[in-house]
Amino acid sequence: MKYMGLNELREKYLSFFESKGHLRMESASLIPNNDKSLLLINSGMAPLKPFFTGQQIPPRKRVTTCQKCIRTGDIENVGKTARHGTFFEMLGNFSFGDYFKEEAIEWAWEFFTKVLELPEERLYVSIYQDDDEAFEIWNKKIGLDESKIFRMGKEDNFWEHGLGPCGPCSEIYYDKGEKYGCGSPTCTVGCDCDRYMEVWNLVFTQFCKQEDGSYPRLDHPNIDTGMGLERIATVMQNVDSIFDVDTVKAVRDAVCKLANVKYNEDHKKDISIRVITDHIRSVAFMTADGVTFSNEGRGYVLRRLLRRAARHGKLLGINKKFLADMCMVVIETSKDAYPQLEEKREYILKSITVEEDRFYATLEQGLDILRSKINELKESSKNVLSGEDSFKLYDTYGFPLDLMEEILEEANMTLDEDKFHEEMEKQKTRARSAREEYTYMGADETVFHKLDPAMSTEFIGYDDLTAEGCKVLAIISGDEIKESASEGDEVVIIADKTPFYAEMGGQKGDCGIIKTGDCEIEIEDCTKFGGNKFLHHGVVKSGKISVGETAEFSVDKEKRTAACRNHTATHLLQKALREVLGSHVEQKGSLVSPTRLRFDFSHFEPISAEDLAKIERKVNEKILEAIDVKTSEKSMDEAKKMGATALFDEKYGDVVRVVDIGGYSIELCGGTHLKNTAQAGSFKILTETGISAGTRRIEALTGFNVLNYMEEKELFLSNVGKLLKVNAENAVAKITSMIAENKALTKELESLKAKLSNSAAEDIMNSKVTVNDVDIICAKVNDTDMNGLRTMGDSLKAKLDTAVIILASAADDKVNFVVMATDAAVKKGIKAGDIVKKAANICGGNGGGRPNMAQAGAKDVSKVAEALKEAFETAKAQIG
Repeated sequence: MKYMGLNELREKYLSFFESKGHLRMESASLIPNNDKSLLLINSGMAPLKPFFTGQQIPPRKRVTTCQKCIRTGDIENVGKTARHGTFFEMLGNFSFGDYFKEEAIEWAWEFFTKVLELPEERLYVSIYQDDDEAFEIWNKKIGLDESKIFRMGKEDNFWEHGLGPCGPCSEIYYDKGEKYGCGSPTCTVGCDCDRYMEVWNLVFTQFCKQEDGSYPRLDHPNIDTGMGLERIATVMQNVDSIFDVDTVKAVRDAVCKLANVKYNEDHKKDISIRVITDHIRSVAFMTADGVTFSNEGRGYVLRRLLRRAARHGKLLGINKKFLADMCMVVIETSKDAYPQLEEKREYILKSITVEEDRFYATLEQGLDILRSKINELKESSKNVLSGEDSFKLYDTYGFPLDLMEEILEEANMTLDEDKFHEEMEKQKTRARSAREEYTYMGADETVFHKLDPAMSTEFIGYDDLTAEGCKVLAIISGDEIKESASEGDEVVIIADKTPFYAEMGGQKGDCGIIKTGDCEIEIEDCTKFGGNKFLHHGVVKSGKISVGETAEFSVDKEKRTAACRNHTATHLLQKALREVLGSHVEQKGSLVSPTRLRFDFSHFEPISAEDLAKIERKVNEKILEAIDVKTSEKSMDEAKKMGATALFDEKYGDVVRVVDIGGYSIELCGGTHLKNTAQAGSFKILTETGISAGTRRIEALTGFNVLNYMEEKELFLSNVGKLLKVNAENAVAKITSMIAENKALTKELESLKAKLSNSAAEDIMNSKVTVNDVDIICAKVNDTDMNGLRTMGDSLKAKLDTAVIILASAADDKVNFVVMATDAAVKKGIKAGDIVKKAANICGGNGGGRPNMAQAGAKDVSKVAEALKEAFETAKAQIG
């Protein structure tokens, strides 16, 4: 057995299975495609589910992959041991109804013993307790002694996920040696110690679990294998854990160098080193795949990973931004296998830097809130921070629990840990509820799942908007597959070919008409399902249509052209954004319809009016240049050499469609476009807004929609001018003059109010009552809002040494209370917060505040006098 680096090991595996007739497929994005059962891809087989279920036909019956995976179920344990990690790569070879157990086992053994040259004496296997077939292969074909084959129960060696495909599995273990063992004389495969390490799981999907609990055999059994790349690398590099593997160790060493610490010298520091090392790998790959920082879903996972890493950086004494630097190491060590890391380098680093800045700012905000909570606890003679408050600090502000406990301890306080964890469980429950319950494929089974997976539609609509001789393959109506449909039926029609564009890549599906001899169907939308089935959604307006008939399919030309204008303009917009804002701009989503376009993109601050004008002008310049728009099919390598821009989470085949706008914009795109930019007419940005952290949205119009918009604006300005009795061009000057006049009148009014307030304050001052050397002022003030009450209270307070001022005002069916106390009065026992609560409760309201100042609102204006009397008595009692 010789040393083998992780990158070399990956290539060895994939090449080996290519030699066995497998198609090497690139790792899928970490963002699941049409699978709501998963937040993030967590296994090698997860992106291949449609092939296993038969919903889609695989590109080949034998496939091999190295899949990026994220698992965060035990995130709190990451770092505490060297076993746990959130990011890993999963090697896998798969058979979709082709080879089965014998080949899977033989090739696994060949790869381990011949390619990796692992010593046979160190290899052990487990099988499902009833799987005699697997035992015979291992024992008779491979020649493995039965003492090295362990039969295990369903819990360990049978894979199933609810109903559907399932089967026994066989796991291959590697004996790392006695030094990793527990020392027990019974230590063997299945022991909880680190000696016998499971490195490869071979799943034999041969059954299909039914609702009645039975397990009938599948007609075409499948193979699904999984081997953690980092885990097998620990074997090939003879190291203790995944954190010692070459590519992971490079990140670990960079963390240690920056923090000026050594690994394996201090347990607490080792935890932080491992957390940062693991989490920055997850953050880099997730960001490269288009996951954005947010407070929900996978974006929340990403944010949590980054913030944990940043927090542990502080624990190591790193008091500056550093995560982008660590990310650079991840990119350098993994870019050959995952070139998108290098391609998205600027975007990844910018995203991480902005989020790290945001975390430190939020942390400071959380610290201020915690200090405020501590002061409130002191004032109320309490010493336990509630679970609700502590969880809000943790969840909303990313405030670390251990830091919270440390600061509270310094103030001789604690937090309610039981309630904190209760709130944590509530949040997890809410998250699970929000995701709902899904089937194996992450969606409820529909009538479309019953269609033949081989059924397919050829799209011929790039050049032709009308097609004759389209054969009807299926009709769906009322959630049933029908042989025919008649007038009034809502239907979905599937044909062998169509000019209708199905909704993809943000572009809405086409509308139009389907006609047979006596039948006409109005098509309102076109979508895609299960590989390449085009679903034409519509209503039968007249006649009858049957499966097997041929029909004429006609797309609404006006709406298609309008959509083309918006789609081509979207490409021009993305290029203009990159030119004005920078190359970190990446498409995060889009909507292209006949009426407007919407474009979501990565950017970290609002766009200035000046830059928006530049962007809009650039797009219009390219429209007026009348540039030809050319489309072509290229290999992915050819497209990359052209400089074509690809989408983050789009899955591309070997041949891609390139949309080239005169070399100015070159993108991979399957949508429909104009022949020349001049056909767009014009381009107008309507809005620019933020939709999440680091993601902005532009909405815009083209063509006739711009003309309609400008006509509406002209009419609006004309009406404004009429109201102001000036020409539209003089409206701004007129409004400016009116605002200045209004400002002057408001100032004059406030001055008069202040004089009246001072006069009223003098009258109120004369009504004060002195109790135990404390002056109590208790009064109702007419027609004064909360600001006015506070102003009057401040004025009275400034004139008194030891006093409490209680003021109330009733106006517009609302009661306002303000209570203020001088410092000397507070020392004598006055608590403004308690006084205002008593008063507000009587009037059906609530409020509170500090001992020296409090305010409240209420609704019952009829009880103001009673409330003031209660407030007066409360103040007297506090002094007494």
